[in-house]
Amino acid sequence: MTLFRPLPRTLTRPLAFLVLAAWVVTMITLVNRSYVQASPANLATDLARYGSSAVWRGVYYRGEKIGFTVSQTTRTDDGFELQEDGRLQMLLLGQDTAATIRTTARVDTAFMLRSFDFSLDPGTGPITLKGSLDRPGDMYRLTLAIDSGGGTRTETRELPEAPVLSLNLSRLLANGGLVPGTTHTRTVLDPATLQSAVMTVTIGDRGVVRAMDTVIPAFRVETEFRGLKTTSWVTDTGEIVREESPLGLMTIREPPERARGLAVPDRVKADLLQAAAVVPDMRRRIDEPRDVRRLKLRLDGADVPAEELNGAGQTADGHVIEIVDPRLLQPGPRDVNVERYLKPEPLIESDAPEIRAEAEQAVRGATDDRGRAERLTRYVNGLLDKKPTVSLPSAREVLRTKVGDCNEHTALFVAMARSIGMPSRIAVGLVFMHGAFYYHAWPEVYIADPSTSLGARSQGFWLPVDPTLNQYPADATHLRLTRGGLDKQAVVLPLIGHLKMTVLDVELAPGADRPVVGRAPEAMDLGDLAATVTPRAESSSSCRCSGK
Repeated sequence: MTLFRPLPRTLTRPLAFLVLAAWVVTMITLVNRSYVQASPANLATDLARYGSSAVWRGVYYRGEKIGFTVSQTTRTDDGFELQEDGRLQMLLLGQDTAATIRTTARVDTAFMLRSFDFSLDPGTGPITLKGSLDRPGDMYRLTLAIDSGGGTRTETRELPEAPVLSLNLSRLLANGGLVPGTTHTRTVLDPATLQSAVMTVTIGDRGVVRAMDTVIPAFRVETEFRGLKTTSWVTDTGEIVREESPLGLMTIREPPERARGLAVPDRVKADLLQAAAVVPDMRRRIDEPRDVRRLKLRLDGADVPAEELNGAGQTADGHVIEIVDPRLLQPGPRDVNVERYLKPEPLIESDAPEIRAEAEQAVRGATDDRGRAERLTRYVNGLLDKKPTVSLPSAREVLRTKVGDCNEHTALFVAMARSIGMPSRIAVGLVFMHGAFYYHAWPEVYIADPSTSLGARSQGFWLPVDPTLNQYPADATHLRLTRGGLDKQAVVLPLIGHLKMTVLDVELAPGADRPVVGRAPEAMDLGDLAATVTPRAESSSSCRCSGK
């Protein structure tokens, strides 16, 4: 018996499309330095600190203006302070989507990082990160303080070398001299994901690049970071004149008045939907993903480790992946690593009292793991207002705002599950709808054998669920590519636009082959995708889907 009734398919299908497209926008912000600024009321005040020496850049997506950034370098008594703000604003399925990001880095005279402040606010309240770096011995010590939803979490990391931010990287390279033909490696800290990774930087020839209706001498600099390649043109002093990133994003130096001008055409929206889709080559159509009992496909263009592809009803043999309906999964040998998925993380605050209290309310009356997992899935789905966001999904902040897309639903579910002793983790990949696969995130929750206590359970299995789409369990078109938080989700970004998929076999539930009136069996037209997301409806569980 279930406490909540699932949403009807007439609502969940367009709702699903909305939140999956939003996921792509969130991911774009993690790749590109398209920093965004707060509400118009605060914009003038926030930008007043930038003087005549500030550098302004317009931000473009596939040639269309979507925002701007502004940065400046100020001399201090013991080094420099680097500041950057901006504004990014996009239409997503008829909704005006914006967010706030601000970065301040304090560096020494050689532009080595000492401390920084970073914040992101999608309009519902900021998540802030403060970091400081010192070197008490042979190792560097990075202290981080993450503030979200009214609470602060502090952690310390030991690093073999000093990290850099993208904000001070070009200045650091210029300080050492830009020599064509040289290659450098730097450990870059990404505040958006709280992770460090090695960036490879190759200095090219010095030439001229057009900016502000003039030409400026600059070096062509190629960078590769987590599989993503970016081309920048950097002056002798480390100023970035122009930058071209994957997915069609570009920043270019402009006069302040031109940079601040914003106009978001409908083509930007349409391009995002197309960029999010992986249209498969398939002989047998899928009208309703929940009818799929087994899905076999070939995935080309993705170099994904086998350990990420296997498990939770999914098996991989080279490029061929098979997914079975999670409803058919049975307990097996206990996962020896299951306890690690009970621990809190910087943005999965499962030890927060308010998270625990909400989770206990959600599962009240459930007597086993299956019942608790289902009630939690339905509860999170009904709790959050479905809205595209460009944010870092902190579970505590999501619980406060009760707004978000698939990242927010997943982060809150995972934190709530862990808070009541149910191991849970984040899965990232693709899900099928409207004739294509779209990038998505969902939880996997561990269902243990109810015959023994938590510490001694010898049987269990990982079950995919989807609170965003109100699916318990998730349907068999959920194709997992990796597991983990935003740091792992960023790994998926280089795959966008490169994946090719062939559906080799589809097994549907008995009686699922129903004729669809007015549509040829072979038709898989995606041209009118945006038009399918037209209704605005609310269910009794406060789920809302809005479109243009």
